Amino acid sequence: MIIDLRNIKKLIISILIPLLVGGLSGYITMDSMELYNDLIKPSFAPPGYIFKVVWPILYVLMGIASYRVWKYGNDRDEVKSALMFYAIQLILNFMWPIIYFNLGLRGFALIEIILLLIFVIITTIKFYKVDKVAGYLMIPYVAWLVFATVLNYYTWILNK
Repeated sequence: MIIDLRNIKKLIISILIPLLVGGLSGYITMDSMELYNDLIKPSFAPPGYIFKVVWPILYVLMGIASYRVWKYGNDRDEVKSALMFYAIQLILNFMWPIIYFNLGLRGFALIEIILLLIFVIITTIKFYKVDKVAGYLMIPYVAWLVFATVLNYYTWILNK
């Protein structure tokens, strides 16, 4: 069996991109867990350490999904479109913790996370149309964002 090093390189790059986006956002908001712990939270809110476990897993799944789409080639319109929506959702993903934690704008962060969720759902559908497995790999991210949106709403209401 011959291993195609170009594909391995693309896979690594695809996984590193969301991990770096999340890592940079995490670095910028490094005091976020202290802020999170100080918030009045609903009973269903997870402990802060859960986020440090869940997000890297989601970023790796996103990266694998984007790789599966990218390998179809950037010359196909459906691939270009899917990857454009993927890039937009990554930017929104990067911005949310900064808005929520650093700026303390939880109401605006709620609007932003709803927009993020919409872009992730569109990305998931577009990924699925190119590669079904890529679409399935995005489902945990969608589910987590639905939960995070509800959590954002309640922390906003409880901490006005």
